[in-house]
Amino acid sequence: MSVADRRTTYEDEESILLGLRERDPSALEALYDRYARRAFGLALKVLGDVASAEDAVQEAFLTLWRQCDRLDQARGRVGALLLTVVYRRAVDLLRERRGQVPLLTDAAGEPTAGWPPQADWTMATLDREAVRRALESLPPEQRQVIEMAFFQGLTHVEVAEALGLPLGTVKSRLRLGMEKMRSLLKEGDR
Repeated sequence: MSVADRRTTYEDEESILLGLRERDPSALEALYDRYARRAFGLALKVLGDVASAEDAVQEAFLTLWRQCDRLDQARGRVGALLLTVVYRRAVDLLRERRGQVPLLTDAAGEPTAGWPPQADWTMATLDREAVRRALESLPPEQRQVIEMAFFQGLTHVEVAEALGLPLGTVKSRLRLGMEKMRSLLKEGDR
Protein backbone atom coordinates (compact mmCIF):
# COMPACT_ATOMS: atom_id res chain seq x y z
CA MET A 1 0.00 0.00 0.00
CA SER A 2 1.48 3.33 -1.01
CA VAL A 3 1.45 6.49 1.08
CA ALA A 4 -1.24 7.96 -1.19
CA ASP A 5 -3.47 4.89 -0.69
CA ARG A 6 -3.08 4.99 3.08
CA ARG A 7 -3.66 8.75 3.35
CA THR A 8 -7.30 8.37 4.32
CA THR A 9 -6.96 5.06 6.13
CA TYR A 10 -4.98 6.02 9.22
CA GLU A 11 -7.42 4.28 11.50
CA ASP A 12 -5.02 2.41 13.74
CA GLU A 13 -1.69 3.03 15.37
CA GLU A 14 0.17 0.62 13.14
CA SER A 15 -0.82 2.48 9.97
CA ILE A 16 -0.05 5.84 11.61
CA LEU A 17 3.39 4.54 12.61
CA LEU A 18 4.09 3.32 9.08
CA GLY A 19 2.94 6.65 7.66
CA LEU A 20 5.17 8.58 10.06
CA ARG A 21 8.15 6.44 9.14
CA GLU A 22 7.44 7.24 5.48
CA ARG A 23 7.19 10.93 6.46
CA ASP A 24 3.59 11.28 5.34
CA PRO A 25 2.19 14.54 6.81
CA SER A 26 -1.27 12.95 6.81
CA ALA A 27 -0.04 10.42 9.35
CA LEU A 28 1.07 13.25 11.62
CA GLU A 29 -2.36 14.85 11.18
CA ALA A 30 -4.03 11.55 12.09
CA LEU A 31 -1.82 11.25 15.18
CA TYR A 32 -2.67 14.82 16.12
CA ASP A 33 -6.40 14.26 15.63
CA ARG A 34 -6.25 11.15 17.77
CA TYR A 35 -4.05 12.39 20.65
CA ALA A 36 -3.87 16.20 20.74
CA ARG A 37 -6.61 16.61 23.31
CA ARG A 38 -5.22 13.99 25.65
CA ALA A 39 -1.67 15.30 25.19
CA PHE A 40 -2.79 18.85 25.96
CA GLY A 41 -4.71 17.71 29.05
CA LEU A 42 -1.66 15.87 30.31
CA ALA A 43 0.64 18.85 29.73
CA LEU A 44 -1.86 21.22 31.34
CA LYS A 45 -2.09 19.07 34.47
CA VAL A 46 1.68 18.97 34.78
CA LEU A 47 2.36 22.62 33.98
CA GLY A 48 -0.76 24.40 35.15
CA ASP A 49 -0.92 27.00 32.39
CA VAL A 50 -2.28 26.92 28.87
CA ALA A 51 0.62 28.57 27.04
CA SER A 52 3.25 26.24 28.50
CA ALA A 53 1.03 23.21 27.88
CA GLU A 54 0.60 24.23 24.24
CA ASP A 55 4.38 24.62 23.92
CA ALA A 56 5.01 21.18 25.43
CA VAL A 57 2.51 19.50 23.09
CA GLN A 58 3.84 21.29 20.02
CA GLU A 59 7.41 20.37 20.87
CA ALA A 60 6.43 16.74 21.49
CA PHE A 61 4.76 16.43 18.08
CA LEU A 62 7.77 18.08 16.43
CA THR A 63 10.14 15.73 18.25
CA LEU A 64 8.18 12.71 17.08
CA TRP A 65 8.11 14.04 13.51
CA ARG A 66 11.85 14.77 13.48
CA GLN A 67 12.68 11.35 14.88
CA CYS A 68 10.02 9.34 13.05
CA ASP A 69 12.65 7.27 11.25
CA ARG A 70 13.61 5.88 14.68
CA LEU A 71 10.07 4.86 15.60
CA ASP A 72 9.76 1.14 16.14
CA GLN A 73 6.57 -0.77 16.83
CA ALA A 74 8.49 -3.11 19.11
CA ARG A 75 9.12 -0.20 21.50
CA GLY A 76 5.40 0.29 22.07
CA ARG A 77 2.44 2.15 20.71
CA VAL A 78 3.01 5.49 19.05
CA GLY A 79 0.31 7.10 21.21
CA ALA A 80 2.00 5.95 24.40
CA LEU A 81 5.32 7.22 23.07
CA LEU A 82 3.78 10.60 22.26
CA LEU A 83 2.28 10.93 25.74
CA THR A 84 5.63 10.00 27.26
CA VAL A 85 7.37 12.68 25.18
CA VAL A 86 4.70 15.24 26.21
CA TYR A 87 5.13 14.35 29.87
CA ARG A 88 8.92 14.53 29.74
CA ARG A 89 8.83 17.87 27.91
CA ALA A 90 6.36 19.24 30.46
CA VAL A 91 8.60 18.12 33.32
CA ASP A 92 11.59 19.73 31.58
CA LEU A 93 9.65 22.99 31.32
CA LEU A 94 8.83 22.77 35.03
CA ARG A 95 12.51 22.26 35.85
CA GLU A 96 13.44 25.27 33.72
CA ARG A 97 10.89 27.30 35.67
CA ARG A 98 12.31 26.32 39.07
CA GLY A 99 14.81 29.14 38.91
CA GLN A 100 12.03 31.64 38.39
CA VAL A 101 10.43 33.02 41.53
CA PRO A 102 6.80 33.99 41.02
CA LEU A 103 5.91 37.56 41.87
CA LEU A 104 3.99 37.17 45.12
CA THR A 105 4.88 40.46 46.79
CA ASP A 106 3.36 43.90 46.68
CA ALA A 107 5.21 47.06 45.63
CA ALA A 108 6.78 47.40 49.09
CA GLY A 109 8.15 43.87 48.91
CA GLU A 110 5.72 42.51 51.48
CA PRO A 111 4.02 39.17 50.87
CA THR A 112 0.67 39.56 49.15
CA ALA A 113 -2.62 38.39 50.62
CA GLY A 114 -2.98 34.69 50.16
CA TRP A 115 0.71 34.07 50.72
CA PRO A 116 0.90 31.37 53.39
CA PRO A 117 2.35 32.27 56.77
CA GLN A 118 5.98 31.22 57.13
CA ALA A 119 5.23 28.22 59.37
CA ASP A 120 2.62 26.89 56.92
CA TRP A 121 4.94 27.52 53.99
CA THR A 122 7.80 25.66 55.69
CA MET A 123 5.59 22.67 56.59
CA ALA A 124 4.15 22.50 53.07
CA THR A 125 7.67 22.59 51.62
CA LEU A 126 8.90 19.88 54.02
CA ASP A 127 5.88 17.67 53.25
CA ARG A 128 6.38 18.13 49.52
CA GLU A 129 10.07 17.27 49.84
CA ALA A 130 9.29 14.12 51.84
CA VAL A 131 6.79 12.98 49.19
CA ARG A 132 9.28 13.76 46.42
CA ARG A 133 12.02 11.75 48.15
CA ALA A 134 9.67 8.83 48.77
CA LEU A 135 8.53 8.90 45.15
CA GLU A 136 12.11 8.99 43.87
CA SER A 137 12.99 5.94 45.97
CA LEU A 138 10.38 3.78 44.21
CA PRO A 139 11.27 1.41 41.38
CA PRO A 140 10.83 3.25 38.04
CA GLU A 141 7.79 1.21 36.96
CA GLN A 142 5.93 2.02 40.21
CA ARG A 143 6.98 5.67 40.14
CA GLN A 144 5.79 6.05 36.54
CA VAL A 145 2.26 4.76 37.17
CA ILE A 146 1.91 6.84 40.35
CA GLU A 147 3.03 10.00 38.53
CA MET A 148 0.63 9.35 35.68
CA ALA A 149 -2.33 8.55 37.95
CA PHE A 150 -1.87 11.18 40.64
CA PHE A 151 0.10 14.02 39.08
CA GLN A 152 -1.16 13.78 35.51
CA GLY A 153 -4.68 12.86 36.56
CA LEU A 154 -5.03 9.85 34.27
CA THR A 155 -7.42 7.05 35.15
CA HIS A 156 -6.05 3.57 35.70
CA VAL A 157 -7.43 2.55 32.31
CA GLU A 158 -5.72 5.54 30.63
CA VAL A 159 -2.42 4.69 32.34
CA ALA A 160 -2.69 1.08 31.16
CA GLU A 161 -3.54 2.24 27.65
CA ALA A 162 -0.72 4.80 27.51
CA LEU A 163 1.87 2.28 28.71
CA GLY A 164 0.50 -0.67 26.80
CA LEU A 165 0.12 -2.69 30.01
CA PRO A 166 -2.72 -4.82 31.35
CA LEU A 167 -4.99 -2.94 33.76
CA GLY A 168 -4.19 -5.44 36.53
CA THR A 169 -0.47 -4.72 36.19
CA VAL A 170 -1.08 -0.98 36.51
CA LYS A 171 -3.25 -1.49 39.61
CA SER A 172 -0.64 -3.78 41.20
CA ARG A 173 2.15 -1.28 40.57
CA LEU A 174 0.03 1.53 42.01
CA ARG A 175 -0.82 -0.46 45.13
CA LEU A 176 2.76 -1.61 45.72
CA GLY A 177 4.14 1.86 45.10
CA MET A 178 1.62 3.53 47.40
CA GLU A 179 2.29 0.98 50.15
CA LYS A 180 6.03 1.60 49.88
CA MET A 181 5.54 5.39 49.90
CA ARG A 182 3.25 5.16 52.94
CA SER A 183 5.90 3.12 54.76
CA LEU A 184 8.68 5.54 53.80
CA LEU A 185 6.66 8.58 54.88
CA LYS A 186 5.81 6.97 58.24
CA GLU A 187 9.52 6.25 58.81
CA GLY A 188 10.27 9.90 58.09
CA ASP A 189 7.79 11.03 60.78
CA ARG A 190 9.72 9.19 63.48
